Amino acid sequence: MITPVILSGGSGTRLWPLSRELYPKQLLPLAGIHTMLQETILRLNGISVVDAPLIVANDSHRFMIAEQMRLIGIKPSAIILEPVGRNTAPAVAVSAIHAAVKGDDPVLLVLPADHVIRDMAPFHAAVAVGERLALKGRLVTFGIVPGGPETGYGYIKKGKGIPEKTHSRRRSAEGHFPAFAVERFVEKPDLVTAKKYVASGEYLWNSGMFMFRASVYLRELKRFAPAMLAACRKAYKGAKKDLDFLRLGAEAFAASPADSIDYAVMENTASATVIPLAAGWSDVGSWSSLWEVHRRDKSGNALAGDVIVRDTKNSLIHAGSRLVAAIGLKDLVIVETADAVLVAHKDHCQKVKQVVDHLREAKRDEALLHRRVNRPWGAYECIDSEDRFQVKRITVNPGASLSLQKHMHRAEHWVVVKGTARITKGDTVVTLSENESTYIPLGIRHRLENPGKIPLELIEVQSGSYLGEDDIERFEDRYGRNA
Repeated sequence: MITPVILSGGSGTRLWPLSRELYPKQLLPLAGIHTMLQETILRLNGISVVDAPLIVANDSHRFMIAEQMRLIGIKPSAIILEPVGRNTAPAVAVSAIHAAVKGDDPVLLVLPADHVIRDMAPFHAAVAVGERLALKGRLVTFGIVPGGPETGYGYIKKGKGIPEKTHSRRRSAEGHFPAFAVERFVEKPDLVTAKKYVASGEYLWNSGMFMFRASVYLRELKRFAPAMLAACRKAYKGAKKDLDFLRLGAEAFAASPADSIDYAVMENTASATVIPLAAGWSDVGSWSSLWEVHRRDKSGNALAGDVIVRDTKNSLIHAGSRLVAAIGLKDLVIVETADAVLVAHKDHCQKVKQVVDHLREAKRDEALLHRRVNRPWGAYECIDSEDRFQVKRITVNPGASLSLQKHMHRAEHWVVVKGTARITKGDTVVTLSENESTYIPLGIRHRLENPGKIPLELIEVQSGSYLGEDDIERFEDRYGRNA
């Protein structure tokens, strides 16, 4: 049995302003009609004997992940919530521990949630080879056959070829083995070194995808990173069930050393194995790489949204909330959202992270979230704000409700513009229809519900001395939130 382990804890800062810390790239439909997380799950179709996926995620993304799984008809075996990021090795460790609790020893197929793979047949074939090798006790990674001298990826040098009995121990006509021992992992090279690697034919790009038995990974982790394994075992033992989620023990998990699978295990074990993979793979690590996998017009432009182009070539232009017109441009990236615009040359897209770092240092919201913020009950969008007032558009899904809460620094006016609202205000409960309104005084317990069959939309006007989202005291909440 193969158990997919989907790592969905990243923030995707290089794809700002579309990707934000609280709405990262894996939760966005960047390369198709489905989100990248959904695509990662759906490409498992066609692989035989696959168990329900196990997802490791950031606590802040939990409800969006659960909803995206529901939309494609997938029920994960677990959604494990990391209280803090500790890189891939601890994330996979708690996944392996969870798998072992079930009493079997599955082969784990570890996949980042934010990659693109265009060709399913070679991917599925490589997974089949990986499963056979993992069952023999090998720790397998998938090395991407280089498409050029890329300096943004780490590389894996192939060692001795590993024949398989299913291949009659014979190499193919081209002299290729289905898998190789790993001679060594190398860091991201400069351009001159990358060209040498590619020309030699001995190196593959490091994809960050793995296969191994749960027990084998835990055994090797105990050998090479015992403190990490001990912390992960303690965090899992202290985990608590919360609705459909499993919350790891926060203090124990935070005490774990932070490291990748490569550094913690693969570079140390004698059983490291690499399978070459040519399947239209990309980690979509920058706007330029998204341009490469995006469908393009005859002028080489990747366009999304309401875009008009004239005399423009080889550019990526994304219009999120309004018309964008581009004239006489070449090799540019233009990304427009409701609250930010990015303009960059494709050769400088890796520097977008510097903009995000600046926003974080300045404590600006544009690094964290969009104007439209998703919540388990629906979403809200800030329409206007000034000192002492703020206007929001609130959408509540059918049958959903906000928590019973109160605010100490603001009052609220609600105007229903679509649907029906059931409103608890103090000891009274009223039902409002379109064009009706109510006032929630400061310090009064209140709740907003949608008892109807269509989304409820209302305009909220907040007024007060402090309008931050942390001015909230919850008394009851169906989603298990405390703040």
